[in-house]
Amino acid sequence: MITMGDAHRKIIVIGSPGAGKSTFSRKLRDLSGLPLFYLDMIWHKPDKTNVSQEEFDRRLIEILQKDEWIIDGNYLRCMPLRIEYCDLIYFFDLPMEECIAGALDRIGTKREDMPWVEEEADEEFMEYIRNFPNIQLPKIYELIDHSDKELIIFKSREEADEYLRNYENR
Repeated sequence: MITMGDAHRKIIVIGSPGAGKSTFSRKLRDLSGLPLFYLDMIWHKPDKTNVSQEEFDRRLIEILQKDEWIIDGNYLRCMPLRIEYCDLIYFFDLPMEECIAGALDRIGTKREDMPWVEEEADEEFMEYIRNFPNIQLPKIYELIDHSDKELIIFKSREEADEYLRNYENR
């Protein structure tokens, strides 16, 4: 385990579904020892329904008030609040085609960041990923451009992997 001292203790990992956020977050958790929270696990119930926005917000605020954390997930509605509380933002800005491939690759795999196993491609979800560069991405850039938080942008999974290799050698 890497000791980070007083450095980054409140970290958010954002970007398109399928970009590799959760894989990166797990590796970062293992290296840093920081607790990891997945927004998908807060929002989604195992029966594929969702909690109320009020319940989601209550649980998120409980996490934000902790001394240290990694929060994985995009969720644009509450991103300004997470940016306000964090001291470091990891942003996965990968090509849409790579994100689609990433989402398709994980179908049928049990994951700790989702309360169910995706059995097939959800067309609505795939459309969300296809539209992400035109709808979500500009809004994210506007939020981070107005933030004074430290920001690390990954344009590929290889960049993220290289970052973690260097992180291990600190």
